[in-house]
Amino acid sequence: MKNINVALAGAGAFGIKHLDGIQNIDGIQVVSLISRDLEKTQEVADKYGIAHVTTDLAESLARPEVDAVILCTPTQMHAEQSIACLQAGKHVQVEIPLCDNLADGLRVAEVQKKTGLVAMVGHTRRFNPSHQYVHQKIKAGEFNIQQMDVQTYFFRRTNTNALGQARSWTDHLLWHHAAHTVDLFAYQAGAPIVKANAIQGPIHPELGIAMDMSIQLKAANGAICTLSLSFNNDGPLGTFFRYIGDSATYIARYDDLFNGKEEKIDVSKVDVSMNGIELQDREFFAAIREGREPNASVAQLLPCYQVLHDLEQQLNAA
Repeated sequence: MKNINVALAGAGAFGIKHLDGIQNIDGIQVVSLISRDLEKTQEVADKYGIAHVTTDLAESLARPEVDAVILCTPTQMHAEQSIACLQAGKHVQVEIPLCDNLADGLRVAEVQKKTGLVAMVGHTRRFNPSHQYVHQKIKAGEFNIQQMDVQTYFFRRTNTNALGQARSWTDHLLWHHAAHTVDLFAYQAGAPIVKANAIQGPIHPELGIAMDMSIQLKAANGAICTLSLSFNNDGPLGTFFRYIGDSATYIARYDDLFNGKEEKIDVSKVDVSMNGIELQDREFFAAIREGREPNASVAQLLPCYQVLHDLEQQLNAA
């Protein structure tokens, strides 16, 4: 099949992860790179052999050779930019989160339904080999979740990104980091979330966000999840998942998986790569080529964002 030509918006830490992953996927070419600092964007473009560079997403959307867009831009831009891509006739994959309020997420879903184009959200945990391994056990009837215990810990008392560089926007524990686990819990439990509670710590005086949060979830089948999140944690950093089931215990750390005795499980044969971002991108491009709904489509993820909305209402009322 013909190459898929891609425009990528956001040449920061996560955009570069996508560029690295795409290099391993046949028939995909990044033809346009968009970011706010033209000089730095040009440096990245030169490194990856990308011909067109701009600071204006609309300029890339106007290019007829662009088939699809990957958005790695600030959270607050995600919904509007996703809609702009779809209305320009481009398939879109937007990095997590789809939105930072439910109304915007519903708008994206409505435009996707009208256009029929592929619209996918970067909920990478669905694609990490570690979580895929557990999902396959569940689908085979060999493992059922009783409880998930999840810790999402970073050290971000200043506004910095994953590379420690200054950020132009503010991250969010609920709408970004909790979104990973809220979706993954329902996805792995195979049942919708029917109960959700949240409490948060003090609001940071400069960043204007809660730096610590605790969330409890219950699925319709009785499985429960406890999620602890912090931007105050000084290492180790990242998200660590403990699956407690009826037949085993699994501990997932990004693409690596261990049993309850900390013995490593080989997940190298679970998929064609050990890179969750690459696997996420492969699903996006496969869905475009096959004319189907992708795993982690906007439509599939609306229940997750409904739960986040409900939790936000709780926190605001507290």
